[in-house]
Amino acid sequence: MTETIEHIGIIGAGAWGTALAATACRAGRRVRLWAREPEVAESITRAHANPDFLPGVTLPEDLEATTDAAAVVAAAEAVLLVTPAQVLRGVCESLAESWPAGLPAVICAKGLEIETGAALGQAVAEALPGRPLAVLSGPTFAAEVARGLPTAVTLACADRALGEALVLALGTPTFRPYWSDDVIGVQIGGAVKNVLAIACGIVEGRGLGDNARAALITRGLAELSRLAAAMGGRPDTLMGLSGLGDLMLTATSMQSRNYSLGVALGQGRALADVLGERRSVAEGVHTARAVVGMGQQKGVDLPICGAVEAVLSGRADLDAAIAGLLSRPFRAEPDGRVTAQGVVAKPGG
Repeated sequence: MTETIEHIGIIGAGAWGTALAATACRAGRRVRLWAREPEVAESITRAHANPDFLPGVTLPEDLEATTDAAAVVAAAEAVLLVTPAQVLRGVCESLAESWPAGLPAVICAKGLEIETGAALGQAVAEALPGRPLAVLSGPTFAAEVARGLPTAVTLACADRALGEALVLALGTPTFRPYWSDDVIGVQIGGAVKNVLAIACGIVEGRGLGDNARAALITRGLAELSRLAAAMGGRPDTLMGLSGLGDLMLTATSMQSRNYSLGVALGQGRALADVLGERRSVAEGVHTARAVVGMGQQKGVDLPICGAVEAVLSGRADLDAAIAGLLSRPFRAEPDGRVTAQGVVAKPGG
């Protein structure tokens, strides 16, 4: 890797990949963007627009898109991986032979693998063994980033020199990456907050009130932090942009795919009907089962995530899931169960 990263490749031309491409262009980098659909690549390159995923946004004239992913990788000094979480491993495996040994892979998707339960960093490391890894996550709506509105994110990389080079390559006055070495904590924050956002949407759709949503965000953050710690991350990481910041954004706005899906479920709509209307992916739907499985494996109590997974899988209806959460034993804060004899220091939600 060169000291200064000038050439950025981006794999995935959905809303987030296109927004990051626009940001990298504004940072003065040469950018090539891979799109699966030829019409999307043509529109980005010729019309400077991606109406399928970012309607109403004018893209930089020097942004080039192509359907040749190997060519994007070959020309890059760092590659941002911005595909849906569940296809990320397969995309990386298809590019493994053309991926140079020292070329950094920056994971910009959020989620866990359903089939394996693995964090995305593990999936990419297995598909691209030995390549340098980083993770970009935080409170971001793609349309706002694409328009150049102020945004701050976390860029996690165990190699500080590489992390700082990526920060300088992508950073602008309105897109501000903050370096962290807690790669695990940042990944868990980005994955679990999507499940919690569905829960908060259900609260809104069911008309349970702002008090309930605030309580859910707070107790959900406790779940997120416990799981991150059990996986080897640092709880303080989850108090930053990739945890609390991302959760606040995703769990309070109808721009969030996961929150808006939860609202629809809370209003009584069927999951299949809501998903059938959408082209974009609500990652929390796919991630919920993997999050619950990870919690069981690590012995971490995740009552809110468990309730969401039970609703999404059809094992519980909404009213039963809500009643189950409201009937849990009273607890001390931050952790501990309240009994007639006092507080028992036992982790739980």
